[in-house]
Amino acid sequence: MTVPLSGIPLSEHATVYRTLADAGFTDLWTSEVAGSDAFTPLTLAAAWAPGLRLGTAVAPVFTRGPGLLAMTAAALAETAPGRFQLGIGASSPVVVGDWNAAEFTEPFQRCRDILRFLRPALAGELVDGQFETFFVRRFRLERPPAAPPQIMLAALRPGMLRLAAAEADGVILNWLSARDVHTALAEVKTDKPDFDVAARIFVCPTDDAGHARRLGRRMIAAYLTVPAYAAFHRWLGREEVLTPMWQAWSSGDRKGALAAIPDEVVDDLIVHGSPEECRAKVEAYVRAGITVPAMALLPTPTLDSGDTSAILGLLTALGR
Repeated sequence: MTVPLSGIPLSEHATVYRTLADAGFTDLWTSEVAGSDAFTPLTLAAAWAPGLRLGTAVAPVFTRGPGLLAMTAAALAETAPGRFQLGIGASSPVVVGDWNAAEFTEPFQRCRDILRFLRPALAGELVDGQFETFFVRRFRLERPPAAPPQIMLAALRPGMLRLAAAEADGVILNWLSARDVHTALAEVKTDKPDFDVAARIFVCPTDDAGHARRLGRRMIAAYLTVPAYAAFHRWLGREEVLTPMWQAWSSGDRKGALAAIPDEVVDDLIVHGSPEECRAKVEAYVRAGITVPAMALLPTPTLDSGDTSAILGLLTALGR
């Protein structure tokens, strides 16, 4: 499950984490956009949910310096020995540039260089030298974790997917349907026995298909007009069906862009229905090759109600 949940203060998430564990969830994963940072909710979970695995999806490679990213990851790995996976990724020009005053350039090279920096740094080795996108001078962690975390790389298209297969311990996918998983994994050729394939799966647990599709259209228009995601979906084969949305969006016609998104695209990319139906649709991702299906809950009347008991009941229903 992606945490923290909206509608419940982070200070009250101990109950959320216990409910998720009791419902059969195995992992807690975070994102880092404009809500909570990726590490604080997992630090709390390390103490409050000692049986759950923890992961970031993702910590952007531009918004922290290499040393700070290594220190933050090392501290969490020390706090939750053997239970933490560090997911890194390029993020987006908006998050990196508009919101964090950093330069979003050469994302592939930056991801590769951070990956190659983190491996020796988290092992406690001295890192000293020039990478293509940054220079590190004599950095060594003072508290290297006894169990360095696995490093996973967020990837969309062939170049990054192949980099993840070659140099990371796992890959993180996003914004794809269960049917798309095969296309992505065809580029991930690795014989690493413990290589994880994580995917963030957007789940709107409601029987109100109209609500789910309205929300899904807004999210699809917001995300799939970002150049990296637009290129991803062209590669996946959705150019014809999404071109009307892209054209309307680029002309400033936001309502037209939303209206141009067919129901079948929304239903492909947004899991919705009863908790039982949502579970069955998430299981389709697992059959396609996802080893870490991380649900990300979208707003519903129950989740927005502020009724903690009702929210916890929904989590239990999704897990059973």
